[in-house]
Amino acid sequence: MTGQQILLIVGDFGEDYEIMVPFQALQAVGHEVHAVCPDKESGETVKTAIHDFRGDQTYLETRGHDFELTHGFDDVDPSDYDALVVPGGRAPEYLRGYDEVLDVVRHFFEADKPVASICHGPQILAAAGVLDGYEMTAYPAVRPEVEAAGCSWVDGVTTDGNLVTGQAWPDHPEWIAQFLDLLGTEIEHEGAAATAD
Repeated sequence: MTGQQILLIVGDFGEDYEIMVPFQALQAVGHEVHAVCPDKESGETVKTAIHDFRGDQTYLETRGHDFELTHGFDDVDPSDYDALVVPGGRAPEYLRGYDEVLDVVRHFFEADKPVASICHGPQILAAAGVLDGYEMTAYPAVRPEVEAAGCSWVDGVTTDGNLVTGQAWPDHPEWIAQFLDLLGTEIEHEGAAATAD
C-alpha cells in the first residue's frame, strides 16, 4: 500500500537526522508526510540539533537546520492519518508536556495505527501512557523511563504490534525498513515490485 498520510510530530531541538531522514524517505516511496509542532503554524520552522556519538559517555550536540513545518498543529485531525512518526532529540522533553500531543499519540494507539518512534521519542509515548505491555527500545538513557511505563526492553530495532522503535539515527536503515513493512509499503523499482525489508 502506498500513498498513506503520515503525521510527524517535531519540536525545537529535535534530532535533525531523525526528523529529516524519515520525512524525506517516506515521501520518496510515495507517502504524504505532514510535519507539525504545537504552537506553530504551517511555514514556520523548528530548530534542529545534530547528536553525534564520538566515544564520550553521552552524545555531543551541535546546531542542525531550520526545519519547515508543513501544517499547523491545530489544523490537523489525527483521524485523517494512517500512521505516526515520533522522532527524538531534546524536543520530546518538552513536547510531552502538551496535553494535545499526548491526545494525538493516544489516538494512534487506540486505533491500532502504525507508530514509529526513535531515540528520545518514546518519552512522549511514556507520558501518554501507551507503552504498557510493549517490547521496545529507545535511546539507552531513556530505558528506565520506558520500563517504568510498563514495557519490556530490547537492545535493537524492534516491531511489536503497531509500534516500531530504534535507539538512535544509526538505526535508520533497519528502523525505516521495519516501519515500511508495518505500513505495507511496496516499492517499485525498474518495473518490479518488492516489499520493503
